[in-house]
Amino acid sequence: MHIVYHGHSCIQVTQGAYSVIIDPFLTGNPLSTEGLEQVKVQYILLTHGHSDHITDAIPLAKQNNAPIIAVEELTIHLGHQGIQVEPMHVGGAWNFPFGRVFLTHALHTSSSLSEEGKVVYTGSPVGIILQMGGVTLYHAGDTGLFGDMRLIGERFDIDIAFLPIGGRFTMDPGDAVIASEWLGAGCVVPIHYNTFPVIKQDAPAFVHMLQQKGLTGKVLSPGGHLTI
Repeated sequence: MHIVYHGHSCIQVTQGAYSVIIDPFLTGNPLSTEGLEQVKVQYILLTHGHSDHITDAIPLAKQNNAPIIAVEELTIHLGHQGIQVEPMHVGGAWNFPFGRVFLTHALHTSSSLSEEGKVVYTGSPVGIILQMGGVTLYHAGDTGLFGDMRLIGERFDIDIAFLPIGGRFTMDPGDAVIASEWLGAGCVVPIHYNTFPVIKQDAPAFVHMLQQKGLTGKVLSPGGHLTI
């Protein structure tokens, strides 16, 4: 499994002939090092409907003829724009050509804006368990700390977890360390930080906190690559 971090919460995962992207936010993302036209994927996965997670979902879907996998209400909202969708729900799992997707709970909200600027409910926010090529990846989405992260860690042998640390809208580093203990992932990578001043955090300090607990963490700079 080859992973590229595009900044904020956006990661692209490639295994063999398939490449998928989670929460594409490149346009307007001050940390992104890639242009939209450079991203080639077969599927798009979304954790929830907020703009900093779906900004480029429709353009990428059209550019790549790539279906969007998300909670049903979000796929209904996006599907009106003439793209392919694959609806799922929390607790559901499905085998796709690239691998298996399981949607977990996330402690957050999910909404988007209509063309008239009105807030539209887009279903439950989720985390994503993605299994490709024998590797299990957990993308927590936007979430606060919740006790069932213990259950996620017990149920899945997680090789790598992507956890938000920005605070204010998600977990902060302290809560993310607790989540890391509960999940028991082989490696934890911080996301959803430093994109904007209100979520500025010290990622190396977070990794040091993990190390003090006997856990492994890694900071990926935007544009950074990781192979598992």
